Amino acid sequence: MVEEIEQLLVLQDRDRKIRALTTELKLAPQERQGLEERLAASTKHLETAKQQGREIEVHRKKLENDAAAKRESIARFNAQKFQTRKNEEFQALTNEIKRFEGEIEKIEDEELELMEQAEKQKGRIAEAEQHAAALKSQVARQLQNLEEKSRTIDTQLAELQKERSALAAAIDEELLDTYNRLFASKGQSAVVSLEHDHCMGCHMKVTASTSARVKARKEVVHCEQCGRILYWQE
Repeated sequence: MVEEIEQLLVLQDRDRKIRALTTELKLAPQERQGLEERLAASTKHLETAKQQGREIEVHRKKLENDAAAKRESIARFNAQKFQTRKNEEFQALTNEIKRFEGEIEKIEDEELELMEQAEKQKGRIAEAEQHAAALKSQVARQLQNLEEKSRTIDTQLAELQKERSALAAAIDEELLDTYNRLFASKGQSAVVSLEHDHCMGCHMKVTASTSARVKARKEVVHCEQCGRILYWQE
């Protein structure tokens, strides 16, 4: 194999690794954001459950106060009944007492329903708290792993970049420039093999003369179709 081709293949391997690690590193902020969004959603769900619990309690307290006020009114009406000597007033007070007693009965029924809702809501809150706590711990571990992973990638990239610089320095400047342009435009495949007289980059058949030149292994040969650098490996 042509020495320059061997050098380019090694360089291409390093460039592929650099690109893969760089892409992975760029995804880290998105992963971090996704984890933080999961945690925020869990926290919001818990707060919503607690707010619903508070609303149920406020409603129950209001009913309790309404019932207490009506009981006070009934007590006052009963006292007035014994003070009046008019049948009409006595009957009117009796009717009001009955009406308030009926309203109190409805309130008490509603209070019972709210108490049942409150118990169920306590269960939902407890479940949401448990889930939020577990998720918080999980996300904390994942964020820590992500940070460690990013640091590891940074270290690997620095080593690969250093190695790449040394490899690139040993390659002819014009050939390196051609390779760089091909690598950037041809999907990480600047240097590809020739198999059965077909370029493994564009999968087109090359001419007989091109095939012969590649197999001779004496020069750098390009595919006539896509421009990629070809090499022959039996």
